[in-house]
Amino acid sequence: MYFLYNLLVLIASAILRVLALVNTKLSLFVNGRKDTFSILKKYISKEDKVIWIHAASLGEYEQGLPILEELKRRYPSHKIILTFFSPSGYEVKKNSKVADVICYLPLDTNKNVDLFIEATHPTVVIFIKYEIWPNYLLALKKKNIPTFLVSALFKENQIYFKWYGEFMRKALTKFSHFFVQNENSNDLLKSIGFNNITITGDTRFDRVNEILERDNSLDFMNRFKQNKFCFVAGSTWPEDEKIIIDYINQNTHSIQFVIAPHTIKAKHIETIKQAITKPVLCYSELENSELEKYEVIIIDTIGILTKIYSYADVAYVGGGFATGLHNTLEPAIFGIPVIIGPKLEGFIEAEDLVQLKGVLAINNTIEFNKQLNSCFENEKFKKSTGLINYQYIKEKVGATEKVMNVITSVLRNSVSKH
Repeated sequence: MYFLYNLLVLIASAILRVLALVNTKLSLFVNGRKDTFSILKKYISKEDKVIWIHAASLGEYEQGLPILEELKRRYPSHKIILTFFSPSGYEVKKNSKVADVICYLPLDTNKNVDLFIEATHPTVVIFIKYEIWPNYLLALKKKNIPTFLVSALFKENQIYFKWYGEFMRKALTKFSHFFVQNENSNDLLKSIGFNNITITGDTRFDRVNEILERDNSLDFMNRFKQNKFCFVAGSTWPEDEKIIIDYINQNTHSIQFVIAPHTIKAKHIETIKQAITKPVLCYSELENSELEKYEVIIIDTIGILTKIYSYADVAYVGGGFATGLHNTLEPAIFGIPVIIGPKLEGFIEAEDLVQLKGVLAINNTIEFNKQLNSCFENEKFKKSTGLINYQYIKEKVGATEKVMNVITSVLRNSVSKH
């Protein structure tokens, strides 16, 4: 099976190189990997002690970040390598100082694997959630390098639990330990013979909880909100924006609106701005503006949405009418109601919070208007709904410490051997 797998990886690699000629995202995917080994050569020496963390994209990065930060704090003498599979993760974080080295993970060919592990010689390896690459795992196992899968989530429809999934089941045997999010994942792994499992929950809750300890103040938001009711819509898509803009244009309440679109291309921002009939300006136009004259701000930058959520009385999280829901936990930690679109299947925390009635799922404009008006007009409803979200997150904090207890033990043993 390894022969067939390796052949498929090589064929996929060749196809990707061709498609990269006409697709911008695939071009980043292919061309970005050309720099990986030169980056490693520049920043990693044979004498360095290395911890390697791998995330597919931005969502998995957020899950791994609490562990990464804790490893940095506890092991300042180690260098931390952070790899991404997808451009949507790497391109956002490539200039971050969160790790000592940030690069793409080379494709899972035997040659790439040998070169990568030789260049990085990690002491410990941490893969996040779904990242399971057979050749990397086999090589790490052969070198007796402890390898962990963190915030893992397993479902019955995955290949590991099918009659034809023996090859990928064997890949799982190369992990030293699984840290899974829930009982179901634990039970599924046990059903195929695994016992090296700890149920920790999702490390994202630790990441989100940490937000409360930061300085979330923004001068422009202080001036914009004043003492008024503030509605913040984050990571919105056109389907979300139509509903929100319709409400803004018809609104007669004293509400300040913030829209932070998923796409901040100038043409899209201008389309939103032109559709709004109330006084509106963009974040890029704030300088020397009299904010008290405006009812709507469009955020045409990235990196400040979480802080903006701290000013919200109610938040809307986009994607539920489009390709997939964005992060509902970031606004939820501030103890406010969160409104979303109807496509939430597979987003466990959203499913949970909709059932608990902290997150309010809507199907159309009428339902959106009803929910936002209820939050504006009924302070008790707003507070009790938001409290559900806050308590839900607080009850699930602690996964990072459970993971770190095991990894610390492994690193301690590694140090003692040397």
